[in-house]
Amino acid sequence: MTITEAPHGAPPDTSVSVPPTAVSEPPRTVSGSAGGVSAASKRNPIKPTRDRLMTALSVAAAIGGTLVGVIGFAMSYSTLAKVALSWGFSKELAPWFPVGVDASIIAFLALDLYLIRKGTPWPLLRMAAHAMTGATIWFNASSQGHISTDPVQAASHGVMPVLFVIGVEAARRLIIQKARLEAGTTVDRIPLHRWILAPLDTPRFYRRMRLYAVASYEEMVRRQQDLIAYEQWLKRKHGGDLSKATDDERLPMTMAAYGYTVSEALALPEQQEREAQKRAEEAERRRLEAETRRELAQKKAEADRLEADGELEAVRARVEGQTAQARAHARAQASAAERAAELEEAALETAAIAEARAREAEAERKETQEREAKAAADVRAAELERQAAEKRRLAAEADQVAAAEAQAIETAKIAEARQRAAEADRRAAETERAAAETRRAAAEADRLTAEEEERAATARANTQAAREREAETEYRAAERRLAAAEIERRAVEAEDVARLKPRERAVRRVARMILFAADGVAERLPLADIQHELAVSSPATASEYRQEAGELLAQGYRP
Repeated sequence: MTITEAPHGAPPDTSVSVPPTAVSEPPRTVSGSAGGVSAASKRNPIKPTRDRLMTALSVAAAIGGTLVGVIGFAMSYSTLAKVALSWGFSKELAPWFPVGVDASIIAFLALDLYLIRKGTPWPLLRMAAHAMTGATIWFNASSQGHISTDPVQAASHGVMPVLFVIGVEAARRLIIQKARLEAGTTVDRIPLHRWILAPLDTPRFYRRMRLYAVASYEEMVRRQQDLIAYEQWLKRKHGGDLSKATDDERLPMTMAAYGYTVSEALALPEQQEREAQKRAEEAERRRLEAETRRELAQKKAEADRLEADGELEAVRARVEGQTAQARAHARAQASAAERAAELEEAALETAAIAEARAREAEAERKETQEREAKAAADVRAAELERQAAEKRRLAAEADQVAAAEAQAIETAKIAEARQRAAEADRRAAETERAAAETRRAAAEADRLTAEEEERAATARANTQAAREREAETEYRAAERRLAAAEIERRAVEAEDVARLKPRERAVRRVARMILFAADGVAERLPLADIQHELAVSSPATASEYRQEAGELLAQGYRP
């Protein structure tokens, strides 16, 4: 039998470690039954009896806990009521002291259980309830005197609140476990025997369970067994020397402290290679996308450049067409003028030849056929005249056509020139209008500047006059202060001669303040001024001084 094989004496339905694989597999059972555990549980006839037993136990626990709580609180009530009377509470308040203490315990524990049920526990409530329970136990135990004199009697008075708290803690544990089961977050506890039997290894075992959220104790045991089996298999593979193993083979031992199973640790290199390949593929994809965007930008720029070149060629063709049209007009005008000149010259030449021939014919036939020759000459002359007229008419029409074309070209040029002149006039008018607006704005600014300077001069004059008035007022005030100081000096000397009491001196001083600072009206003199001058802290005293000073002035006092 090898290390990785199941022991022959393993009981049915027991989890067995399998050789390490690349992927985690659930524990296999050695049960030979076809139906497995689930089929056996369906045929289990003990289940209804067990449900009835659990129901009976729940009812008994509820009744017993309620009974213990009622008895404990009843005993605690009577004891604490007597203690409250002995501590000096009145007969009306003494019965409410135990109610407040015991009710606070019930309220704190009930609220703690409610918050646990809602998934938002607050440990302060539980600690407060325990503190109040401890206080109740102490009050009950010490109600018969010192605890050291009769500890048995003290314990008999303090045991009932302890029993009630134990019952509530049991209910709290049950509710917490039920809430965890409903939420699927239940965490198994490590059995006490493991802490006793493996005191050095269990803390590391507990740390791994809590740090890496391994809720099942059996699952953690299976992981530990798989790790030990893998380590033994690795030692057998390398002849007992683990230093010969590669880093990838030692990964399960290295990563076990971080919550990895044997299968997860062995799969880490392949997983990281896949992730690295995925990152490389992602980087390559981003690089290709960047190249594609760059090529698209280059092609778009080339298309824009070709489009601009096409627009430039179109403009050039339009300009060349207009230039060719102007040249054709000029050539047509010149050709028309040349044709007119040629026709006129041909007409003159034909007329001269015809005239010479007529003279020759007339000279030859003059003697014999004078009349006939004359008539024929007249006919020929008329014909020549008609032809010459026809040629002149054609020349005149050509001149008219040429003149019309020239006039049309001249008219277009004149219209364009007039348009440019009108545009120039319009721009000149706008420039003149802008200049006029600028001159008007400058004039307005000059006017505003002049007004501002005038106002500034007026303000300076007013300031100077105000300063003069202020100086005059200050001078008069200084004179008044000097006169008041002189009057005050004489009044103090008169009071010294009269040997007046301090209160009479204070009243006369307030009277002088009323005369000089309040125009003789006592109510106008603020009490704060009296307090400041006489170093009086009480406004009532200052008010008395002011009232007596007013009466003194009414009696005719003048300093």
